Parts: sequence; C-alpha cells; structure tokens
Amino acid sequence: MLVFPKAKINIGLNITGRRDDGYHNIETIFYPVGLCDALEVVAGAAGSETDILNVTGYGLNVAPENNIALKAVKMLRQIRPFPILRINLHKGIPSGAGLGGGSSDAACMLRTIDRMFSLNISDETLKETALQLGSDCPFFIDSRPSFATGRGEILEPVDTVLKGFHIVLLNPGIQVSTREAYENCEPAVPEKSLKDLVNSPVREWKNLIVNDFEKTVFRKYPLIGDLKAALYNSGSLYSSMSGSGSTVYGIFTGKPALPDRLRDYVIFSGSL
Repeated sequence: MLVFPKAKINIGLNITGRRDDGYHNIETIFYPVGLCDALEVVAGAAGSETDILNVTGYGLNVAPENNIALKAVKMLRQIRPFPILRINLHKGIPSGAGLGGGSSDAACMLRTIDRMFSLNISDETLKETALQLGSDCPFFIDSRPSFATGRGEILEPVDTVLKGFHIVLLNPGIQVSTREAYENCEPAVPEKSLKDLVNSPVREWKNLIVNDFEKTVFRKYPLIGDLKAALYNSGSLYSSMSGSGSTVYGIFTGKPALPDRLRDYVIFSGSL
C-alpha cells in the first residue's frame, strides 16, 4: 500500500502554560499542506523475522531503528498481531522543520497497517497510540484543519479558512531544537483565542495572529526572521514560522513571483 503523509503548518502558536509533566500547554491551528512524504508498506517475505525500513530523501542521518515510523509499527503490534513488514519511506518533508513530517509518517503508518490487515482498531485507540509517539501525532490520524490545545492532542475541527489561497514554504536548512525553544519561552494566556482569530480575514492576521516561538528563534537565527520579512515584501498576506521552526510560510492570493534570492529556500509552492 502506498500513502502520502502530509506536512502541516501552524497558524499561530500560543504557549499558555507549563505543565507538571514537563510539557507545555499550547493553542494552535494545525493546517495540512500539500508537501508530503511517500510511504510504501508491504508484507515481508515468508519467513522474515524483522521489519525492514528503507529511507531516502531527507532524514538519512537517523538510524532506521530510531525512525518514528518503525516505532509506530512496534507499538501497534502490541495491540494487534500482523505480519512482518517491508517499508520504503521517501522523505520529502525536511526533518526538524516545524512541519510535523515524522509525526505524519508515524500516524500514517498506524492508519495504513490498520487498513491493510483489517485490524479494526478504533480511531480513539489509534490517536491514543499516536500520542505516545508525539504530541502532534494524533492530528495526522485524520489530517484535517484543527484547533489544538493541551499538548496539541486535544483537537477540534475548524473551517478550511485557507481554501483557494496559495502557500509558499521556505526552509533555510536550520534545525531548531524544540526543547530549547520551549525552555526560552514565556507562557501567557492570550487575550483572544486563536479559535476566534482564525475566522478573521487572512489579510488581517498579520496584526492578530502570532507564533510565540518567533521572538527567541529569530534572535538566535536571524535568517529565519529575514525570510519571513522577505515573504511579506513579496506580497504575502500573512507570513509566519511554523511550529518551532525553521520553516516559514507565506499565504498569497495566487502564485507569487519570488525574487531570485528566495528560490533556493523554496521546498513547496502550491494551492491550499
């Protein structure tokens, strides 16, 4: 079975408090975009004793046994038995880019195995299993626009507010430590929830919707902030860093004519 795990962007990200379990409470809008990986899953040869994972594209510096997609296989096998697998994963989504690529791979792996072998695992159980792999993994079980709270696992569907717009993703090749980003943040409850702000016209988001990570990340990595500014200078209605970075995106009414200096950073450009 061949599936295409999608990336996501964060529309705004408010860090609302520290938790006793070491995590942070947040509120954000997870929104799927067209950039994706390719995941092929087939039953292994008769007599095979070990799952085999082959990875191409981005993320070749991660040993197969540490890949989150393979961890998903082992975790699901504790719930239901299924055959040994041969897995090919082509990474089109950069790692450590704030786009949820690894989480999407893991969630798609859970969903794909369930469908391939008719395991009849409930969505609730799939999401509970996904949460053990990553805070944003449950979102990718359905991969539909959602208002996320808690660690990012409490999900409420929102309208497809960006339908018909064009998005450009720029990635400078910088891996930002999510742990470090959280350590440097200052939690605060916003005056108005993103759940309400996202329904404002997109051209008004610039003055309404923020990503709390940007302040400290831009200070340490000025290039990321420069790319955001360049997207606005290129006509973007709204631009933001996704997650804890380092990808930034711009929302346009149509495909933009970007300056030459930005083209090397483009990892995706397409309709939403």
